[in-house]
Amino acid sequence: MLRDGKLRTIGYLRLSLTPACHMRCVYCRPGFHRNNPRNLLEAEEIEPMVRHLAATHGVRKVRLTGGDPTARSGLTEIIRRVAGVEGVEEVAMTTNGLLLGTRAQEYRDAGLRRVNISLDSLDPERFHRMTGLDQLDRVVEGIDAALEAGLEPVRINTVVLQGENEEELPDLVAFALDRGLEIRFIELMPMGPLAPKWKERYVPAPRMQEVLNPHVQEWTRLPQGSESATRFRVTLQDGRQGTVGFITPMSCNFCAACDRIRITADGTFYPCLMDRPGGSLMPALRPTFDPELFDELLVRGLSGKAAEHPAEGFAIMTNIGG
Repeated sequence: MLRDGKLRTIGYLRLSLTPACHMRCVYCRPGFHRNNPRNLLEAEEIEPMVRHLAATHGVRKVRLTGGDPTARSGLTEIIRRVAGVEGVEEVAMTTNGLLLGTRAQEYRDAGLRRVNISLDSLDPERFHRMTGLDQLDRVVEGIDAALEAGLEPVRINTVVLQGENEEELPDLVAFALDRGLEIRFIELMPMGPLAPKWKERYVPAPRMQEVLNPHVQEWTRLPQGSESATRFRVTLQDGRQGTVGFITPMSCNFCAACDRIRITADGTFYPCLMDRPGGSLMPALRPTFDPELFDELLVRGLSGKAAEHPAEGFAIMTNIGG
C-alpha cells in the first residue's frame, strides 16, 4: 500500500484531465485564465500510470476532475481505459453538468459509475452571476440525464458564499430530495479568486445547518469513514427524507483521514489540495512509462505531506480539480 510521510494510506486518485471549463465560477476560475491548455496527459499515458497505481500501490478509486473533464476531447476513451484497469473498483467524475444531457449514457456505457455535479443556485440570475453562464436549465437537464443513465449515486456539490446563495440552502435541499440526490454543501477555501475576500464570503458548516434547521425535523449522522463529507440522513418538516453532507476543510478539517493524491493534466503531483505541489511526474510518463522513476518521484512528493493543510491555498482550483 502507498503511504505518505504521516503513514496515511493512499487509495484514491483524483486525476485532473484539463484546466479548461465552460464556466467561470467566481470562487474557482480567475478572469485571466484561458481555455487553451496544452501538453496534457494523453489516454495512452494515463492508462499505464493508473494500472501501476492500482497493481502496485492499491489505488482503488479514481475520480476524473478538471477544470471540467467534459471539456476534454477524448473523455469517453479515457473513461473506458481507466475503468478497464484491473483493481480499479470505481470511476467517478466531478463536472459542471452542461454536457451530461447528451453524453451521460455514453459515459456510463464507457464505465463511469458515479458523478458529482456542481450546482450553486436554482435562481437563474444568481446562477449566471456565480458561474458566468445563463445555462441553469442545461445543468438541470444534465442532472436528470445522469439519473436516467443509471449513474449512482448522483451528488450535488454546492459552494456556499455569504451574501450570495447562503439563504438558498433549503431550496437546494428540497430540489435534491425530490430527485433522490445527495447534496453536499462545501465551505469556501482561501484559495483562488476569492482568497482576498475569504473572511467576508466564508460560511462555516454550523451556520449552514442553522439556515436549514427550521426546515429539518431530524438530523441523523451517518458513518464517515474516509469520506470528506460529514453526512446526515435528514427528515424535513414535511416528511421528505434524504442525505445532506457538509464538506468542512476550514471549520473541521478531515486531514487525519486523507487517503487521496492529485495529479493534474500536465503531470504535476499534489499530495494536498491546499499545499504546494510535490513536483512533476512527467519525466516518468514520457516518452514511455518508467515505473521505478514514477515511484521515486511519488514517494519523494508524499514524504513532505504535512499533517494538516496550510491556512491558505497556493493553487488555482480549475488547475488542480478540487
